Amino acid sequence: MQLAAPGPPCNAGSNKEKNGCSVCTKAARRAGSKIRRSGEEGMRLKNVLGLVSAAALTLAFTAGASAEDKVVKIGAILPMSGNAASAGIHAKAALEVALDIINNAHPELGNFPLAKNAGLAGLGGAKVEVVFADNQGSPATGQNQALRLITEEKVAALIGAYQSGITLTTSAIAEKYGIPFLTPESVAANLTERGFKWFFRTTPIATDFAKVYTDFLADMKAAGASTESIALVHDNTEYGTSVAGTLTTAFKEKGQNILDISYASNATDVQSQVLQLKEKKPDVVLMISYTSDAILFAKTMQAQDYKPAILLADDAGYSDPSFIKAVGKISQGAFNRSSWSVGPQGSATAVIADLYKKKSGDDMDDTAGREMQGFFVLVDAIDRAGSTEPAKIQAALRATDLKPEQLMMGYKGVKFDDKGQNILASGVIIQLQDGENYVAVWPKANAEKPPALPYKGW
Repeated sequence: MQLAAPGPPCNAGSNKEKNGCSVCTKAARRAGSKIRRSGEEGMRLKNVLGLVSAAALTLAFTAGASAEDKVVKIGAILPMSGNAASAGIHAKAALEVALDIINNAHPELGNFPLAKNAGLAGLGGAKVEVVFADNQGSPATGQNQALRLITEEKVAALIGAYQSGITLTTSAIAEKYGIPFLTPESVAANLTERGFKWFFRTTPIATDFAKVYTDFLADMKAAGASTESIALVHDNTEYGTSVAGTLTTAFKEKGQNILDISYASNATDVQSQVLQLKEKKPDVVLMISYTSDAILFAKTMQAQDYKPAILLADDAGYSDPSFIKAVGKISQGAFNRSSWSVGPQGSATAVIADLYKKKSGDDMDDTAGREMQGFFVLVDAIDRAGSTEPAKIQAALRATDLKPEQLMMGYKGVKFDDKGQNILASGVIIQLQDGENYVAVWPKANAEKPPALPYKGW
């Protein structure tokens, strides 16, 4: 900056103003004015440069955030503690294997959906993240976890919650907030009878298996077994009472006599229930129990030396690896429902089973398989939606039409009705044979071995 040239020197004795020489004062004023103007221009330039720099930084941060924001968050509400903790822990392992398959390319799975690419092609390669929440076996806790996942974690969808009673409360929160909720394993019939628009279920339910059970027992009767009287042993949860009610209706329609035996969930003593079975001598005992109760019943039956001719289980605790480890050797010949089969070596299901065993240390069971299958269906819908907007995911779920060859479970496909139920869900009967391994025994077209009667136990 160049200052104004100085004026002529003042006469000390003439023409002075009170505050000094007028020429000098004017010159100083002019110089000061220019200095101020120059300073203001500098400040303005500095401010402009600051704004440009801030904008550049904002753009840089936004670009970085956009790159990192290519993550789809899904909330999983599972029993990590409580009487069904083993099932929750194995379900968590199943979802973690599914994440590996989705987020990383797995060419060994061939044309299995979501395995070809690393991430979701429909969302530019976005990765999927699961935020796990422990429902602690409590409907109220599950409800609170659902609220937290939706409002704080901002998940795009929810999956869970294993126990039907907890799925009942958690899905109600999702419905209130307009968030898609998919249950891969809760089977209580009333879950899809609430008029919900955001609720979906991939698993077969009690009505599906009522037909499986009646057809299976009809074949066992044709083979010489007695199936006239059936004892339904169930806990008092939403799952136990709902399934028992559905099966009672189905069996009565076939003219079979029903003995209803209920007990408190998380029981510490089921001796009276086993003694009742021993006294009534039903032809078939159908167990509707979670893991800890199923183990307790097996031990009590052995202690009371009680063996029904046919012991048939409604999945749940009887599929749990911890049940097989604890009482598999004294439960030989137990029948169970399932939709899972490992398949031939090298098949997609066999590869997935191997990945799961490496992750969890256990063989894939039906419950873990159904959990994984439901997760694949949910993420496939998000991929097809090309968005994490709830309404678009909801629309994609409604449009789902997966074929058997696109599934890891033995369903006839996945297609939802207007209530959110998979109308193509199906299953088979497996039996605990060959030490501590389940094998498919019915129907004949799916059987690895023929069914063995009567129930051997120990």
